Amino acid sequence: MVKRVGRILVVDDERMMRELCRHSLASEGHEVTAAESGPAALEIFRPGEFDLVLTDLMMPGMSGLDLLARVLEVDPDVACVMMTAQATVETAVEAIKRGAFNYVSKPFTPGELVALVEKALEVRWLTQESARLREEAGRNLLLLTAEQSRIRTIVESMVDGVMVINREGNLVLFNPALLRLLGIKGELPTTGESPSESLFPAQLLGWMKEASAEADTSRVARELSGGPPNLAANIALIRDEAGEALGVVAVVRDITEAKNLQQRMSDFVSMVAHELRSPLGAISQYLDVILSGATKGQPDKEQQILGRCRGRTGALSQLVGDLLEFARLQGKRKARERTLAPLEVAEVLRETVDFASQPAAARNVTLTLDLPQALPQVDADRDDLLRLFTNFVDNAIKYNREGGSVRIAGHVTDGYVAVEVIDTGLGIAQDQLARLGEAFFRVKTPETAQITGTGLGVSICKEIIEAHNGHLEVESEEGRGSTFRVLLPRRGLTTAAGSAPTEAEP
Repeated sequence: MVKRVGRILVVDDERMMRELCRHSLASEGHEVTAAESGPAALEIFRPGEFDLVLTDLMMPGMSGLDLLARVLEVDPDVACVMMTAQATVETAVEAIKRGAFNYVSKPFTPGELVALVEKALEVRWLTQESARLREEAGRNLLLLTAEQSRIRTIVESMVDGVMVINREGNLVLFNPALLRLLGIKGELPTTGESPSESLFPAQLLGWMKEASAEADTSRVARELSGGPPNLAANIALIRDEAGEALGVVAVVRDITEAKNLQQRMSDFVSMVAHELRSPLGAISQYLDVILSGATKGQPDKEQQILGRCRGRTGALSQLVGDLLEFARLQGKRKARERTLAPLEVAEVLRETVDFASQPAAARNVTLTLDLPQALPQVDADRDDLLRLFTNFVDNAIKYNREGGSVRIAGHVTDGYVAVEVIDTGLGIAQDQLARLGEAFFRVKTPETAQITGTGLGVSICKEIIEAHNGHLEVESEEGRGSTFRVLLPRRGLTTAAGSAPTEAEP
């Protein structure tokens, strides 16, 4: 089967990004035209000349949202994909509500871009094919019986919910995805009859009736109240070649993940603001005491205050370090780049224990290292592994009890070098274990409320482990302690996806 070629307009004020998109899409056989701004894109944009517009969200002069509105005015059927940074995800969700197919977060790989663009093109071509079949079938949607099988195959394969009513207000078409998204079980809707408010949200039916009564061809994109799941509906009027209204189509999409990401970003900003404000406020107060002269002639008091300031700045440095490390690891993963070298795990573990001995002693936590006489080497980045084990050991100390213990043990199992960090600390509830490793997620209990942190530690560790083709196993019992087990492939072994390491061929 010959691959269909898409006509794509790329709009971005950064030349490097335009060239990256042009090269990635052209290498797949698509016809790509580039423009450096919204006004430049509108000068060359004509109805039917492009299948898809790929535009940056934040551009000087005319934003991506403004360009989206102008493009859809000229050609309502063109597919639109937004490029955005994570910091503007709320605006990206708004773009979807206004008619964009989807968005891709920067930075992205060529493969991610091509996959999303080709999915958008496929939906556009399927929509065009569906429209062509409607035109061939005549002016009444109920006369589409001869083509019903083909249309149903197309519609039922869509992940978005589809619902069509004719000009008389009767239900003509719906797909399984719509039933799933709306939670319709048991009694099924009946085509040829007016859709029941006992099955369909009254809000959705009201919007479809409004679109039919107003005879407006513009798209209406609104978010349904309630949820989860969080749903957004695109409503459009269907017309025949003579311009007569045939009915109304609603496409319902699940935007829960986008809203969750938006909420996580909001929580992250609040967390960072809180974590920064508290130590900065304390430092400011300490310095005010010194500047006021209250400690004049009391060098011991001044040293005590300055020591506290240093401790607070250390907490700030850790916060900034975690954020930078998380961004660095994300960039390495997306670029699929990492420099690995033969490494002695035992040496890294001894260095980790040396670093952790002072904070362990300060909390009266016993720290022990239990290693065999020899551990095989692994191919790894030394700084990454030091960061990995330091993070787990620091957490085991920080979330431990006064007089508790932390044991770091190493051994070989099934071709992996296994390192276990075992503590007698607070433990983690079973219902929170599944979320462990999510960026910015922290276990919240009364005992952890006063422990500072960013919620990035375990997430950073998971990024490092995955980059080294390893695995992370966690066992924990609330109130009894936790075990974090890191499995790294031995040097000289290769790991097949989904299987245990096997001896590499010479």
